[in-house]
Amino acid sequence: MEFDTLINLLLNVVPALITGFVAYYFFKEHIENEDKRRRFLLQKDMQINAMPLRLQAYERMALFLERISPSKLVIRVKPNSSNKEDYEALLIASIEQEFDHNLSQQIYVTDECWNVISTSKNATIQLIRKASMLEKTDTANKLREVLLTEMMEKRAPSDAGLSYIKKEVADMW
Repeated sequence: MEFDTLINLLLNVVPALITGFVAYYFFKEHIENEDKRRRFLLQKDMQINAMPLRLQAYERMALFLERISPSKLVIRVKPNSSNKEDYEALLIASIEQEFDHNLSQQIYVTDECWNVISTSKNATIQLIRKASMLEKTDTANKLREVLLTEMMEKRAPSDAGLSYIKKEVADMW
């Protein structure tokens, strides 16, 4: 009789255990799916809200690169004296000031994009320094002339940064 009671007990407990396991599995899956759905909706909302800020950052960085282009920089920043070293320092200070003004934009652009922008800035500063070291560059006006002539012959370092920004913004869509 004990054996019959044990079998009867097993026949009642096994279906209950199976039903409990299936219910647990389905509830667990349902909760995970709901969690994923909520995360997706939250991420979607964050992207919608962040997109204008990111685009504005790319616009500001494009403006920065345009402003530090040597051909535009020498037209915008006039020399205070005929001393080429003073003018070189003034041009570099202008670039650094523009860069410092836009430092906060790095949180909205990718690391790779920020590296390209920083490299463009540094290459522009190097270009100005090299032009200042030339023997034929003895005055501030001559430095301006050399920089403008060089920019007619080759691309400005900031052009590479602008191209990268345009590519990255196009990839966002």
